[in-house]
Amino acid sequence: MTLRVPKAELPAELKENMIKQFGAVPENVEVLWHTPEVAQANLEFGGKVGAWDSADASLKSLAHMAVAAQVGCSWCLDVGYFQAQNENLDLTKASQVPRWRESDVFAPLERDVMEYAEAMTNTPPTVTDEMYASLLGRLGPAAMVELTAHIAFVNLATRANVANGVQSQGFSAACEIPLAARPARSGAASPA
Repeated sequence: MTLRVPKAELPAELKENMIKQFGAVPENVEVLWHTPEVAQANLEFGGKVGAWDSADASLKSLAHMAVAAQVGCSWCLDVGYFQAQNENLDLTKASQVPRWRESDVFAPLERDVMEYAEAMTNTPPTVTDEMYASLLGRLGPAAMVELTAHIAFVNLATRANVANGVQSQGFSAACEIPLAARPARSGAASPA
């Protein structure tokens, strides 16, 4: 798949900031820049989502990557894994998210968070009262609300990337542990 809309030219300062942050300009930003208001709002809200601190960062990272694997957003898996490395999260766990059900590296809470992320991502959502209550009891109200909003934002981003044809840019190539492929039976695209 190729980009379904050509890249727009970013302002020089934004382009420089993206290169400092990621080592390259993210193609999803270049695509969204056809409507700068949309791109700016997405960047600003994404920055706010990233600054929330009621829920554990590693749980949010696992949830993000679980959504990306399910939706088939290779760009999100790629950059999510890259960010996990930069945030000193457990790369062994991050690398196994696309096959979390088969992997033995995850704790029960981590598995439940990824299951919740997938349940929120299903169309229609398949979140149950029991699933929600179980996480709420272990995380508390503030973290549960934050995790839910984080997963909802990730769904917006992953689905926009897939629809726009944005794919992996190779950010995760800098990581020392290879990112696992999602099992073929899932129906989702495997990471680039």
